[in-house]
Amino acid sequence: MNTPTMVASLIFAVVLVLVIGWLIRLMMRGWRRRGQLQETLIGTLPAVPDMVGPPIVAATRGQYLGCTLAPKWNDRVVAGDLGYRTKAVLTRYPEGIMVQRSGARPIWIPQDAILAVRTERGIAGRAIPTRAHDGVLAIRWRLPSGTEIDTGFRADDRSEHTRWLEGDNT
Repeated sequence: MNTPTMVASLIFAVVLVLVIGWLIRLMMRGWRRRGQLQETLIGTLPAVPDMVGPPIVAATRGQYLGCTLAPKWNDRVVAGDLGYRTKAVLTRYPEGIMVQRSGARPIWIPQDAILAVRTERGIAGRAIPTRAHDGVLAIRWRLPSGTEIDTGFRADDRSEHTRWLEGDNT
């Protein structure tokens, strides 16, 4: 490779790296701005109670897929740490549903805020290819601010979703 070609290649590589860095910065800025706008809709999440009764539906291991603004299954909530996927354990008590997420704060969904527990094919940009619409367990609930959101959860063993549908006392 001759010197002018090498210099041109290096200049092109530097420009390409700068453009990619600029695009990543714009995406991060958009994510943060969207989170700030959603914070007014979301408000504060319900506090986790000190004491709860015995579980109605036993702990289910799986993956927390995030929350979306209802009824739009693809409008991810990015306020706080609600938009991050993580491993989680879902347990239902008479007082509500506990979502214990690894590396994030637990989410408490009070019983009186639960509107529906159902299965869906996808949520928050995550579509699960299955024959039936049972890939994601979606919990629709109303926040104290009045906003309705869907919380998505995918059990490690998808047959456990039926326990959640049978245990739906809403």
